[in-house]
Amino acid sequence: MSVTVDRIPRAGRGRRTARFLARRSRRLHRKEWAAVFAALVLTALLLGSFALATLSAFVGHARVERYAATTAVVVADQTTRYRAKPWGDPMTTVTRSLTERVRVPAAVADRLAKVPGVRAAIPDSSFPVALAAPDSRGVRAPSSTSGPGPALGGGGAPAHLPPPTVPGPPSASAPTPVYGHGWPAAALAPFTLRAGKPPAGPRQVAVDGDLAARAGVRPGDRLRLQTLGAPADYVVSGIVAPKGEPDDTGLDRQGAAFFTEGEAARLSGHPGTVDAIGVLADDGVDAQELRPALRKALAGEKPARDAVAGSRDPQDSSALRVLTGNGRGQAEFLDAAPSRSGLLNLLATLCATVVMTAVLVVAGTVTQAVHQRARELALLRAVGATPGQLRATVAREVTGVATKAAAAGAVGAVPVFLMLLRMLRDRGAVPVGLDLPVLPWMFATPVLTAVLTLAVARVAAALACGRIAGVRPAQALGEARSEPGGPARARTVTGLTVLLAGLSSAGTAALQPGEQAAMAAGSAALALVIACALLGPWIARAATRLLAPPARKLGGAGGYLAAASTTAHARRLGAAITPVALVVAFVGVQLAAGATMDHEGGAQARQAMRADLVVTTEAAGLPAGAARRVAAVPGVAAATGTLHSTVVLARKEAGDPVLERLPVMGVTPGALPATLDPDVTSGSLRDLREGTVALGAARADALDAGLGSTVRLRYGDGVTATLRVVAVYERSLALGDFLFTREALAHHVTAPLDTRILARTAPDADREAVREAVDRALTGAVLGARVTAHPSPEHLRSEDRGVSQVLTAVAAGVVGGFTVIAVLSTLALIVIGRRQELVLLRLVGAGRAQVRRMLRVEAAIVIVTGLVTGALAALIPLTAFSLSATGSLPCLPPVQAAAIALTVVVTVAAGILLPARPALRRRSPAAMERT
Repeated sequence: MSVTVDRIPRAGRGRRTARFLARRSRRLHRKEWAAVFAALVLTALLLGSFALATLSAFVGHARVERYAATTAVVVADQTTRYRAKPWGDPMTTVTRSLTERVRVPAAVADRLAKVPGVRAAIPDSSFPVALAAPDSRGVRAPSSTSGPGPALGGGGAPAHLPPPTVPGPPSASAPTPVYGHGWPAAALAPFTLRAGKPPAGPRQVAVDGDLAARAGVRPGDRLRLQTLGAPADYVVSGIVAPKGEPDDTGLDRQGAAFFTEGEAARLSGHPGTVDAIGVLADDGVDAQELRPALRKALAGEKPARDAVAGSRDPQDSSALRVLTGNGRGQAEFLDAAPSRSGLLNLLATLCATVVMTAVLVVAGTVTQAVHQRARELALLRAVGATPGQLRATVAREVTGVATKAAAAGAVGAVPVFLMLLRMLRDRGAVPVGLDLPVLPWMFATPVLTAVLTLAVARVAAALACGRIAGVRPAQALGEARSEPGGPARARTVTGLTVLLAGLSSAGTAALQPGEQAAMAAGSAALALVIACALLGPWIARAATRLLAPPARKLGGAGGYLAAASTTAHARRLGAAITPVALVVAFVGVQLAAGATMDHEGGAQARQAMRADLVVTTEAAGLPAGAARRVAAVPGVAAATGTLHSTVVLARKEAGDPVLERLPVMGVTPGALPATLDPDVTSGSLRDLREGTVALGAARADALDAGLGSTVRLRYGDGVTATLRVVAVYERSLALGDFLFTREALAHHVTAPLDTRILARTAPDADREAVREAVDRALTGAVLGARVTAHPSPEHLRSEDRGVSQVLTAVAAGVVGGFTVIAVLSTLALIVIGRRQELVLLRLVGAGRAQVRRMLRVEAAIVIVTGLVTGALAALIPLTAFSLSATGSLPCLPPVQAAAIALTVVVTVAAGILLPARPALRRRSPAAMERT
């Protein structure tokens, strides 16, 4: 930069000097600051979009549909608690949401109805409904009291009904779930009659307009329905729709079928208890006024207790809850709370990783931009510029660039956030019933992340400028001639400290279960990459010692120049290696952690599968009697239903209380291992019954439990049980850590419907003939049942695995792409700063081919070192995680590994070779002046 001494103002005019120098520098170094601008824009955009997504999950809530007309909803507490005293800390309580319904005594409604200000207290129970409509449109039902369909114990469909079919939605998407209710509960939405009349008899039903349109029925038509038991014929008494909506909306909401109150109580399978009680207030009474009175009326009232199921843990709350506002949705969608919690945890962890990645990228890019001007800053210092003037100059340059970049990134964060939300919904990461709101006040978040981006850039610039600004004028040029930012003692000590912290985090990952271990591995990998950034000059020197000799031997004159350049500029080489290692480590950990679990779990699932026939349905599930019916078919050697649920395990981790929710399965013990083989290593599944459990070997080791030991856990409805271990098995990654009998688990499931039925044909039977026999046996007894051969493996996954897969793909794509652009920016910045060096090589006689080969060899050194460093940074925590979780080495699909390597090669080659092209076009001194 050309600045004369007389243009530098005297003391007392520092601000004007800083403005003058900053303006000249930005004009002279447009290309360097353009690379910094690109990195800062992407940083602000990424931070803003992920912060908005995390905030949206934080304020997210279950959607209010069925209880939209209520003032309040009374439910049981759907959380379980564990209180313990960590080492040296006060008593700590942790909570977990329950995935199965905790029921309310129906008699509570009478007490609530007497509260002043309450117009009505209406109990409500919901239960899944499957439907099949015969081709009877326009044909009146012969009687509104036709008897039920055949029991699952025998018999077929009545002669006057054709084989049932399951009507599907107009699109190819999954059918909308349909739930049954008592007719009085229609007032809670409210649903109003659009045609016909309310159900008056036990074989009458009123259906909503969407459901009627899908089934092709109208008032007076017959409709064949199935709930938790055998199918039955009902007469459509009326068509209903939510107040203010047309009959057929096509909206994505639950379907509803309304029975008489007595019939609904029978079909729900829980007489004397209900899901919730909706409270309708008198005119002029709002929720804030009514809530204290309802709580007072509920004082001392406890959730319903089932003598068969058992009781809840003493630490759990026994009080009924009063939900108002958006909280009313919790009573409708039980999956919303645990899904929101899992989504929030994953987003928060990912957001923290993004922040650390962004800080590292911004600090590296800005520091490199300032270091490349070390000679100019030293010259200004030598001719009399004060340290304050230099710091103010650099600060103004960075502030001018970073402010515009942060503002552009903050604006772009909003559409990226909306795209991210849409992607999460489209890919099923957000369950039905969970609303992630977009509120106006949330859009202040990108402003805060923009300020964070600006602050990081300012701090990085101040630290980078501090070394030159702090020396005496007479020493400034001597300092500038040395390699700036070399391996100073403080930097080395800090790097070694972070390295030890990363190794410690990797050790922690080995002690964590499942997805938590994957996240801990990601944090450990990032810590190791930060350590690599701090120890970059040492890594570069080590790489140069290893790679310089083959470069000299194989690269000719270009290889000799590359070896000399990398040896002389270790800090510059380290700055180029760091973002490459960051890309490899971050993307590798994100993809390999989940892939390792899926690969090993999938292998165990394939080994465990012994069934050769499977029964499935598009409805909510298969009733218990269906598996018995399949087992009774001649030619079927064994059959079991698979009933899925969750349990909560209370344990301590490093002294801290932890509640871990785990997927579990209920089976028919006599059908194992003919249908599913868990690979039992001790005990016998024949001993599996009420009060016992089969335990996975890995979980048995963690709990220090064995055959004959007892384990204490909480079912999905919060009921606590102490169970005796009767078998230990190996394939827990596929079949879960706990196996129950179906009958024992069914007491603790909201709707005890099997996900599917697995059957094994006898060795001497014709499988196709048996399949047809099973199909005939289920026709008319199970609506919509499909019998197929070659069942897919039974593979239980953690409840947030689907969310984790989507977010992993998003993180690998978005954050990986951001880091790739950061690699381009950093490498382009380095090469732009070397243009005078490249032109000088041309002037002293180096040919274009020799300089190009030098750059290619340097690129190869950066690629190899970056890939090896990043792979090691990822492999250390991944190995600890994988050996602990699966007992195998980490797994990354070859296609993904090749894609990472190819991306690094293309990015580094483009970042080094393309910016150098202008410097190689001419040999004249004028070319040097233009650079």
